[in-house]
Amino acid sequence: MPEKIKILIGQKEIETVEGKTVLQAARENGIKIPALCYHPDLKIKANCRLCLVEIKGERGLVPACRTIVKPGMEVLIESEKINRAVKVNLELIFAQHVEECDDCNWGAGCRLLELARKYKINTKRFLDRKTNCKVYQFGSIVFDQTKCIDCRNCVEVCAGQEVHFLEARGQGAGTEIFPSAAKDRDCTYCGQCIVHCPVGAIEAVGEFEGVDKVLEKDGKIKIFQFAPAIRASIGEAFGLPAGSIVTNQLVAGLKVLGADKVFDTSVAADFTTIEEAEELIDKVKNGTGPCFSSCCPAWVKYLEFNYSHLIGHLATTRSPQIIMGGLIKTYWAEKEKVDPKKITVISVMPCTSKKYEIQRKELEINGLKPVDFVMTTRELAYLLKKYKINLAEIKPQLADSPWGEPSGAGVIYGASGGVVESALRTAYYKLTGKDLEKLDFEQVRGMQGVKKAEIEIEGKKIRVAVVSGLGNAKKILDELKENPKAYDAVEVMACPGGCIGGGGQPIPTSPEIRKQRAEALYQIDKEKKNRLAHKNPDVQKVYEEFLNNDKAVHQVCHTNYNAKSKGEIKTLKNSKETE
Repeated sequence: MPEKIKILIGQKEIETVEGKTVLQAARENGIKIPALCYHPDLKIKANCRLCLVEIKGERGLVPACRTIVKPGMEVLIESEKINRAVKVNLELIFAQHVEECDDCNWGAGCRLLELARKYKINTKRFLDRKTNCKVYQFGSIVFDQTKCIDCRNCVEVCAGQEVHFLEARGQGAGTEIFPSAAKDRDCTYCGQCIVHCPVGAIEAVGEFEGVDKVLEKDGKIKIFQFAPAIRASIGEAFGLPAGSIVTNQLVAGLKVLGADKVFDTSVAADFTTIEEAEELIDKVKNGTGPCFSSCCPAWVKYLEFNYSHLIGHLATTRSPQIIMGGLIKTYWAEKEKVDPKKITVISVMPCTSKKYEIQRKELEINGLKPVDFVMTTRELAYLLKKYKINLAEIKPQLADSPWGEPSGAGVIYGASGGVVESALRTAYYKLTGKDLEKLDFEQVRGMQGVKKAEIEIEGKKIRVAVVSGLGNAKKILDELKENPKAYDAVEVMACPGGCIGGGGQPIPTSPEIRKQRAEALYQIDKEKKNRLAHKNPDVQKVYEEFLNNDKAVHQVCHTNYNAKSKGEIKTLKNSKETE
């Protein structure tokens, strides 16, 4: 265990441990030191030079993010010398950053704008240091070079995902970030570059421009669905603590916006669980495993582009949002005697790659897309605020029947390990005819990037690997190359911690925030009367009335995958052209 030491930061004596940086020690004790490029997920780069401090007895200014604490250290965080240096560095950053504050992921929480006000700087003091900047669109991601400050956070997180699509070119003040033109590198649209960008230079397609156009479509039945993770994250955009559960407030907000019906995608996760559990059992019995999870479209695209020879291991089960959309435009439309063409399905997802997923032609049913629009958590928060709807104050409402009451298994899909845990609960029932006495699989829970477990069912050991982060997926795929029978089931979520850390989630995000969001989902599961997908009565009814033949099950619940070539990189004149 590291030794505890005492240091002085500003005028406050604090206790910390050896090995921490001054910035970390300060933040843990509620002391504010300006910082922009620092992120707890990433390596320390000290690029922005805003966290400058003075150390008593040492010459010059040093970055707090890189300076390791020492016993008895005295740190000065405010002085004429420090303020002068921070001001100049801020002004130089603004010489790289075009301000479009009404069109930014950070919105009112922008740290750069907050610092500009605090230090009363002239944001136009220096001429723009960049020339010929462009706005790029690739899939569901938009990158605006005019806003980029070249901190390289996006480059690092993209490399950590083993995607290497965003790259830095040039040196020093001439450094710029570009999407890679290399044919063997392609974006997966996971959106981790978005949530790790400190200045809003990267966003999802349609993030702000015209997000409410779907509400203006006259003559359409507007049906919203919301993913499991949303209920534990969107509250942050309204000042609530991370992990606040706002399921019914979310439903109420969507109804005020104009939703005719609001369904819970967690119910569709119950359908996914039942179908995927069947595929897992089949692969285990026939020795054709491992069975890869398939509900994360960024992971699916990563595999299709980089490891196309392994596509056959992907479960063919569609993701919950696609199953829900399919059921709405088939089963529900028939029951309600509504023309499916008159239905608009809008998904609220924690994920930017879900925008890409709904464009896949192979998911269409009778020539219709199951889902018409995807909004991220951030987009919905923006829209609610635009219409002055506050989830922290609104009167809660229940989601609509027949898909408003999910099992606990459906809710935990939002956290890493939730998919495989849900599948194992149902697989056990399918193999034994009885339910597990203990439903919690602690071995597959938690924020670790790779979790491994052996689950015994009727004397058969099922070897499981649970992965969050595509960089960790590569480790498991490399392991399978050496030993193809190492695992029976592999769950992969592209984002850290799973969907709770998705690229469409509120900013900022951090390991602690992700942990609190996940804990909230497990708490919901714990308190549910029904925690098993196959015991959901609303799901059972659909199987009895509609999914009672192979043709219907395949049409709504299953799909196929194929090798993908590099996606198109569009060059836009300005960000408004992404509408």
